[in-house]
Amino acid sequence: MTTAQHKIGSGYDAKSTADDVLEGLDLSGRLAIVTGGYSGLGLETTRALTKAGARVIVPARRPDAAREAVAGLPGVEVDELDLGDLESVRGFADRFLSSGRTVDYMIDNAGIMACPETRVGPGWEAQFATNHLGHFALVNRLWPAIAAGGARVVSVSSTGHHASGIRWDDVHWSHGYDKWEAYGQAKTANVLFAVHLDRLGADQGVRAFALHPGGILTPLQRHLATEEMVERGWIDEDGNLLHPDLFKTPEQGAATQVWAATSPQLDGLGGVYLEDCDIAEPAPSDGGRTGVKEWAIDPEQAARLWKLSADLTGVDAFAG
Repeated sequence: MTTAQHKIGSGYDAKSTADDVLEGLDLSGRLAIVTGGYSGLGLETTRALTKAGARVIVPARRPDAAREAVAGLPGVEVDELDLGDLESVRGFADRFLSSGRTVDYMIDNAGIMACPETRVGPGWEAQFATNHLGHFALVNRLWPAIAAGGARVVSVSSTGHHASGIRWDDVHWSHGYDKWEAYGQAKTANVLFAVHLDRLGADQGVRAFALHPGGILTPLQRHLATEEMVERGWIDEDGNLLHPDLFKTPEQGAATQVWAATSPQLDGLGGVYLEDCDIAEPAPSDGGRTGVKEWAIDPEQAARLWKLSADLTGVDAFAG
């Protein structure tokens, strides 16, 4: 399979921050939607974009907590959205579309990781439903505003996608459950979504990207016991980082998604997976955790996932 997955020499790296990649850019008059933009990397993304002049809409499952978190940031609006509830997705999208505004940057940042087996909606596995299906439905419902703005759509994936491709015979884990493989499937879905959306949207000026933000300790780890993070060698028993060089700060972790959304270096490109503020290389065959797995950028699997997602959610902006 030929691939566009090759570095472009952006000049940035793992240590670059969101402010670094926005230096010299004036985003005045631009509008971004950042799901989960009130916690962890999402909050840093919101902060950096508003600092550069953008207006940011923060859809939040906990709107009161979100308003408290973004208090003091200029140009931020908070609205209610539960990605695990398709009626909530519909409600948010309808409210936004009724405002008549267009979207310049759609950053699908919210997500859950390695949670206990949980069912949402009609019995869907929560990680696949929240991380992928909710964002799929949201982007498709917002499509008139996204297309009108010629937006970039940024899907925040993870190196966790290395853990699993799509389990086509049982995407909702009806027969046994592994929290890390379920997370891996959801993160692969995030990449495949960007691959197919870019194919569908490029003619309308919409480009899509997926990315690994890097390893960062944020509230995303809320479902992990301290003992598990100790066992993985991330922290000691007192909660101190054992290998600080392996983890990014939130400012560094937000950089790649901000770069994906705004950088002129990506003009004319799309449908690729990014890491460390550059296009990622294909994953090495030796089992390393860098780069992108072939199963996550396969266009046939991307099209298959799109159809499955449209069938499950009942939403497809490109149907007919």
